[in-house]
Amino acid sequence: MTDTPHARAEAEGSRLSARGLAGGYPGRRVIDGLDLDIAPGRITAIIGANASGKSTLLAHLARLQQPAEGAVLLDGEDLRAVPRRQLARVLGILPQQPIAPEGLTVAELVGRGRHPHRGPLGRWSVRDASAVDDAMAATGVAELADRPIGELSGGQRQRVWIAMALAQDPRVLLLDEPTSFLDLAHQLEVLDLLRRLNRERGTTIVVVLHELGLAARYADDLVVMKDGGIVAHGAPGDVLTAPTIADAFGLEALVIPDPLTGTPLVVPVPGGAHSAPDPA
Repeated sequence: MTDTPHARAEAEGSRLSARGLAGGYPGRRVIDGLDLDIAPGRITAIIGANASGKSTLLAHLARLQQPAEGAVLLDGEDLRAVPRRQLARVLGILPQQPIAPEGLTVAELVGRGRHPHRGPLGRWSVRDASAVDDAMAATGVAELADRPIGELSGGQRQRVWIAMALAQDPRVLLLDEPTSFLDLAHQLEVLDLLRRLNRERGTTIVVVLHELGLAARYADDLVVMKDGGIVAHGAPGDVLTAPTIADAFGLEALVIPDPLTGTPLVVPVPGGAHSAPDPA
């Protein structure tokens, strides 16, 4: 195997998994009896129709929600048993539509990612400053360091939030629909950034995405969800098939090679949509 951060992370990276996982919201169970192993050092995209359980699964993987049954494991240890600060050194999370305090600058927000690594007195170290500078450089926002977050474009804000997560220096990064509300150019910009960070740093990335073609192009593995369960999990070329799309999305489609990448490209058949669950 080639000795790169990506290859080393695949062999040695933190392992995130779910065993018999069930959970959701008061009075409503969204996922039930779910088993999943996230491949370390790779990009895994979670896809599925509205209300399939994608964001609920990610919230449980991030310990933002507690399981009703089963467990999420990090290197074999139940997340509920991992101290918060210790977990934050390993696991980073970027939720949907994060909100920054008004007036905060880019450098100040990115600096908040260093909180888990600072000592009991919270002193700012040379290592903290270096991590923030490196994160801003890696995400292309260094020139925005003194700008208030509220003055940035949607694509710039997403890159700043990712920079904050990188300053945290997690081995596993979870992102819930980071391309939502962005135009196509900014979607590609964010996904190119995530892939570069995965390849260069070896960070394990788990991301919820809606656009199937982009998920197939950028992910090493796809997790396809339906009704709170996993209907397929594997490489995009193995998983993104016409029968799976019909099952998970209620959609008749052709699957052809992307002319640029050779990855699966989903072409919906006109009039081929079946009844789908209401959004939740």
